[in-house]
Amino acid sequence: MIYTLTLNPSIDYIVHVTQLKTGDVNRMTEDFKLPGGKGINVSRILQRIGSSSYALGFLGGFTGDFIEKWLIEEGIHSQFTKVKQDTRINVKLKAEEETEINGLGPDITEDEIKRLKFTLSELVKAGDIVVLSGSTPGSLRKGFYQELIQIIKENEAEFVIDTTGDDLLAALPEKPLLVKPNNHELAELYKTSLNSLDDIIIYGKKLLADGAKNVIISMAGDGALLITEDGTYLSNVLKHEVKNSVGAGDSMIAGFLGEFSQSKDPLEAFKWGVACGSATTFSDDLATGNFIRKLLPEVTAKKL
Repeated sequence: MIYTLTLNPSIDYIVHVTQLKTGDVNRMTEDFKLPGGKGINVSRILQRIGSSSYALGFLGGFTGDFIEKWLIEEGIHSQFTKVKQDTRINVKLKAEEETEINGLGPDITEDEIKRLKFTLSELVKAGDIVVLSGSTPGSLRKGFYQELIQIIKENEAEFVIDTTGDDLLAALPEKPLLVKPNNHELAELYKTSLNSLDDIIIYGKKLLADGAKNVIISMAGDGALLITEDGTYLSNVLKHEVKNSVGAGDSMIAGFLGEFSQSKDPLEAFKWGVACGSATTFSDDLATGNFIRKLLPEVTAKKL
């Protein structure tokens, strides 16, 4: 089973206006309310490509109820830990430029933390995969991801971590199944500058040397890299109209895991990841399963 864990989910309130005028009344042309959070996005794409998952994390208030109901309607299993405070709302204003206003997230109590850790320890079994992704609420103590990783390791399960900075560095010695920084995050992680594909490959291989079992580095319009013990592969760039960047990385992780959990073939899983990430980039929201399958034959990966 694949479990996704989102510690700081949100409702993403997407508002379109013709022209944003600060200090004045602005009337929207259209709006959407969608469940947000990196792990939740992974679960939604997994469902669309026919792979089951359980969504875990913290949810609270009427906003949390909205997210839980949405996932139920999409047929996604969940076992969230309920918290007293409301799940946050992120506002994304789309005008001439895109402006985001992200909520802080709820204050999580020690009792709520204990309940989430208990849920994780009871559910996860040997051979399962847990996806740890996204930011943490400000009230959680530093290094909380490490506490969750220890539970996962004790239960003999695998984990994927999709975050940046110290949390990612601390996770590498625990041998994550997959890490997926983009090239800018990779440079920040190792406090360097990456000026060529060769530079990116060097530091991608460092992620492998530091403990990761599989590494994907997304490079926007330059494709993506897969780095494993068996070799380094560069994907092609699919040519369609770009509509959206939100959730593309999460979709890539979902595509990889959906295939890898069945075949254990990282290269074939990489192709599914590229198809899913690209399909979301070419969609208004997360990609549909039909669109992903339509794009899959277009994906190639060249060994470098």
